[in-house]
Amino acid sequence: MTTGASDKPATVVERIKRDFKVINLGIFFDEATRDHPDNVAIIDLAEAKPRSYTYTELEAEVRRATQALASVGLRKNDRCIISIPNGALFLTAFLGALRLGVIPVPINFRLGADTMRSIMRDARCGAIVGSPRDTATCCDIADTLSLDVRLSTDEARPGWSDYCSLVAKQPGIHFVEPMAFDDIAFQPYTSGSTGTPKGIALTHGGMIWGIEHSQTYWPLKPSDRMIVSAPMFHKNAMRGSVKPTLRAGASLVILRNFDPRRYLQALADHKVTSCSGVPTMFAEMLRQTDLIESLDFSALKRISMGSAIVPPELIQRLTDTFKVSVRESFGLTEGGGAIRQPIDGRIPPQGSVGFVAPELEVKLVGPNGEEADEGECWIRSPYVLREYVNLPELTRERIRDGWLRTGDILRRDAEGFHYYVTRIDDMFVCGGENIYPKEVENVALKHPDVANVAVAPLTHDTKGFAPAAMVVLKAGRKVAEQDLQNFFAENGPAFAIPRAIMFVDTIPLNGAGKVDRPLIRRTMEERFGTLQSRGLGRS
Repeated sequence: MTTGASDKPATVVERIKRDFKVINLGIFFDEATRDHPDNVAIIDLAEAKPRSYTYTELEAEVRRATQALASVGLRKNDRCIISIPNGALFLTAFLGALRLGVIPVPINFRLGADTMRSIMRDARCGAIVGSPRDTATCCDIADTLSLDVRLSTDEARPGWSDYCSLVAKQPGIHFVEPMAFDDIAFQPYTSGSTGTPKGIALTHGGMIWGIEHSQTYWPLKPSDRMIVSAPMFHKNAMRGSVKPTLRAGASLVILRNFDPRRYLQALADHKVTSCSGVPTMFAEMLRQTDLIESLDFSALKRISMGSAIVPPELIQRLTDTFKVSVRESFGLTEGGGAIRQPIDGRIPPQGSVGFVAPELEVKLVGPNGEEADEGECWIRSPYVLREYVNLPELTRERIRDGWLRTGDILRRDAEGFHYYVTRIDDMFVCGGENIYPKEVENVALKHPDVANVAVAPLTHDTKGFAPAAMVVLKAGRKVAEQDLQNFFAENGPAFAIPRAIMFVDTIPLNGAGKVDRPLIRRTMEERFGTLQSRGLGRS
């Protein structure tokens, strides 16, 4: 704009600092509660007996949770492990902690015991709200570490207090601890797929900014209904589904975990309008052809995929099956979603994750440190993490003058649309050729009998590394390994032909719901060992 500063519309940051009387992430849905008190906020299908909560009822539960946590001595800047499966109970405990200024540490309770112990020690947690029934290992570790406050959401356990009873007896008085914009709100840990999980310090102001920014430029309506089955301890579920839905006064359907048939049934039964998740999840759904043909998905309007490489062929299959808009998204725990759908209505080309969002800065940095049309994506916005917890050297390396180095390689076309290429550490060299797993996976998904695929590098006797593929076939289909390799030879470069193929029923996922590439690689290494030179297809 060329108008004077006084004529410019306020930015999201300016509006937050002007209009928010109190900065605290725990009250991000206050406006929805005020404007739509009787709307259904949550349909909780995670429990044996499903339950719905209006916004008024959800607010009352959060207030009681806040007081319950205060009653056991938790105060501002204390850290509290949240080890609860998906459901309203997770959400109310999480928000109650935020309102006290307590820093929730949502833990991936599917990790190994040593990793969870490392996280608890690193976070210096003194409290846990946990489910001994569903997250027993995590709760066992809390006992060995002698956490001062241990609250059980289900089974009785020596040294633990009954959290639900404690919440139920609270009068529900409203309390919110005022926080600074840059105060730490909560502290998730990365999935650890490439190493030890790292604590991510996300701020109250930055997280509120992310919610308000999304509702400003890509608003949901109170009539919308979203669904979440991805683990709520993972930022993708909270950023992509939970917070946008509740900010808008819309309805959120919660599943305990992902099961393709239960998910499809819930989509139809509850007239879900929008859903999001990782590509493997949708690939599994597409295999349930009998259910897809028998259910009514006419309410569904949008599908969004992210947190992993999205094959174009999968997008096309979903579009053809559900007759809806399918969007590829790009975001990360540390920096949010900096590249989004254009706000001017343009449709991104197939394979594009979108355009740089308003009020953010993005640059692609090549190997020489100069900006380029393909390179590592750097992001600068209020959303960017404050620091990597207890890792000052990593913080200095990854955050430079407010710019976050994401570790993701993106490409930008002449129109400004961006395309995800790979993680920096996913690329490998085969006989001098750079190979990106996504490119090999895209070829495989063109085969009419392939439902899903994951590619990893295995040691090769002459080429250093060579691609190997874990493949899921469509129901009832059979394909010989040599036939599939011939298909690669006809549809892609010779160096990208998988030297070994393992047929499986499902692609392994890690605790955050992403493709578990380290496990896939280890599994295929155990099966195939070092790959040997031999004639393959055109090669």
